[in-house]
Amino acid sequence: MLVLLLLLTACGVTGPGRLKQVPVGTWGGENAGLLVTATTAHAHIGCTLGDVQGPIPLDETGHFDVAATYNIDAFPVDRGIRHPARFSGNTDGSTLTLLVRLTDTGQTFGPVGLTLGRQPQMQDCPICRLPGDPHAMPSGSGVRAGLHGSRRGDSAPNDTTHMGCPGSRSS
Repeated sequence: MLVLLLLLTACGVTGPGRLKQVPVGTWGGENAGLLVTATTAHAHIGCTLGDVQGPIPLDETGHFDVAATYNIDAFPVDRGIRHPARFSGNTDGSTLTLLVRLTDTGQTFGPVGLTLGRQPQMQDCPICRLPGDPHAMPSGSGVRAGLHGSRRGDSAPNDTTHMGCPGSRSS
């Protein structure tokens, strides 16, 4: 048993409290999503969205609390107002709880429950996808919003050039 534990530890599998940062990937839930890359994270809760620069570090219990920016008027008309915010929550590496708090107004969004590898179910609001997503439309395609994550379960392509998505013109 000790040999197995040492082998798992050497491979980086040390349990939920041993993760150093929120794992990279698409985290989805009902009307919410978190897209994590090695260098950024992009969140949607309903028709709002926000970004974190850098990885999201975890403490020894899997908790995080990081500075972010958040746009509460992202859809259907993006007014471009980015509020200072905090993303907080916890993860065990496969599920994640996310709470967004605007630091200038105290307004909160969430908490929402997300699962790694699950596509966000966004109802009527769009969501971006990680770079390299086979469903992503080319930059500048002219398609703006409302094509992906719909209530109908459409798998239509989406455009990562709108609404502050990673790599977008408006971020």
